[in-house]
Amino acid sequence: MNLTVIGTGYVGLVTGTCFAEMGNKVYCVDIDEDKINNLKKGVIPIYEPHLATMVIDNQTKNNLFFTSNLKEALDDSNIIFIAVGTPQADDGSVNLSFVHAVAKQIAEVISKDSLVVTKSTVPVGTGFEIKNIIDENKVNDVNIEIASNPEFLKEGVAIEDCLRPDRVIIGTESEKSAIILRELYEPFVSNHDRFIFMDVKSAEMTKYVANAMLATKISFMNEIANICEKTGANVQSVRLGIGSDNRIGYRFIYAGCGYGGSCFPKDVKGLINTSVEKGYFPRILSMVDEVNETQKRIIVDKIISRFGNDLNNLTFAVWGLSFKPQTDDVRSAPSITIISELLKRGAKIRAYDSKAIETFKKELDDENIVFTSSKYDALDDADALILITEWKEFRSLDLDELSKRLKQKIIFDGRNIYSKRIEDEGFELFQIGC
Repeated sequence: MNLTVIGTGYVGLVTGTCFAEMGNKVYCVDIDEDKINNLKKGVIPIYEPHLATMVIDNQTKNNLFFTSNLKEALDDSNIIFIAVGTPQADDGSVNLSFVHAVAKQIAEVISKDSLVVTKSTVPVGTGFEIKNIIDENKVNDVNIEIASNPEFLKEGVAIEDCLRPDRVIIGTESEKSAIILRELYEPFVSNHDRFIFMDVKSAEMTKYVANAMLATKISFMNEIANICEKTGANVQSVRLGIGSDNRIGYRFIYAGCGYGGSCFPKDVKGLINTSVEKGYFPRILSMVDEVNETQKRIIVDKIISRFGNDLNNLTFAVWGLSFKPQTDDVRSAPSITIISELLKRGAKIRAYDSKAIETFKKELDDENIVFTSSKYDALDDADALILITEWKEFRSLDLDELSKRLKQKIIFDGRNIYSKRIEDEGFELFQIGC
C-alpha cells in the first residue's frame, strides 16, 4: 500500500518507519525542512532503540521517503495518517491548532478519494471536525472518509509495540475503511487476530481512558506508599501482596516519584477538560493529576527533612533525567521538578543520564548544574545521591566507589530499586513507602 504520515514526531516517525518495514511505500511529511533533511541523512531527532537502523534501511529499500511537499505525497497515496502534536494548552485543554492546520492543508492539495486516519491523541469528536474542515475547503471533487487509529506506543520499546501490537483499535464509520485498515495491519498481527473495531468517537475516547487508567494505578500506588510511611508498613511488601491477585496484577503498581512523559500528564488533563466542558467534573481523575504533581516533590521533602530547607553549600548527584528508561524524553519528567526545587534552595547539582542530557538542557539549563559523562563522575564532591530514573546501569551499585566519591554516604532512591542491605555498609537510604 502507498500511504502518507503527516508529522515526524515520536508517533509519526515510529509509525511510518514500521509501515515501511512491512513493505509499504510510506511518505513521512513535515514542515520542518531541517528535520526532513536530517532524516534523509539518517539523523534521528529522538532516541528510540532500533529506530535509526530501520529508518536508514527502509530508505535504502525505497520504502520510506521524507518530504516537506504534502502534494507530492498525497498524489501517490490514498491513506493519510495525521500524527502531528496535540500539546496541552494553558487551561489544560488540548491544543488542536496543528491538527486543524493539517486538515486545511490536505484540503488544498488532495486530488483523489482518500481515507484520513487520526493517529494523534485527540478529544472525542475531532475526527468529524477534520472531515468537516477538509470538505469545506477542498479544491477538488473528492470523497473523504475518516477513521481513528489510536497509538499505544511505549517510549523505549516503541518499535516492538508497533511491529507486534497487543491490539489494533480501529474506529470507522464504514465497512470500506475497516477493510482497508485491516489489510494494512494484518502483517502486524499475523499470529493472532487482535483487531478491535468500533465507532470513531469510541476509538478516540479509548486512547484517553487507557492512559488515564494507567496513570490512576500509578497515583493510587504512590498514595498507598505515603500511607505506608505514616503507618510503618512497607509498600514493596504490599505491592507483592496485592499484585498476586490476578484481578490487579503487578504492572504499574510500583511506588515512585511520579510519572511524566508526553502522554499521561497531558491525556489525564485533556480528559478532565473534556469532561468539564460537557458538564461533568471527574473527581477521581482530578485527584490522580493532583497526587502525581505532589509526588514529584516527595524526594525534595525527604531531602529537606534530612538537610533542612537551606541547601546552600550542598551538592547533589542526580542519576537519571528522562521520565523513564530507554528514552531521551524529559517532558513533564520528575527530574525537572526535583532539580528546580533544589536549585531554588541554593543547592548545586551534578547530573548524569546516558541519553537525556541534551534534551534536559533545553528544559532547564542552569549555571549550578554540571552534567557529567559517567554516573560515578556525578558523585564527586556530592553530599548525597538522588536516583530519579531507573536505567539498568544504575541498578547495581559499587558501594566502594560511592564511599570514595560521595562526601556523605546518603542515597535518596526515587524508584525503590535498592536493597535495604546497603544500610549495613553505613549508608543512609531514603526510599518511598519503605
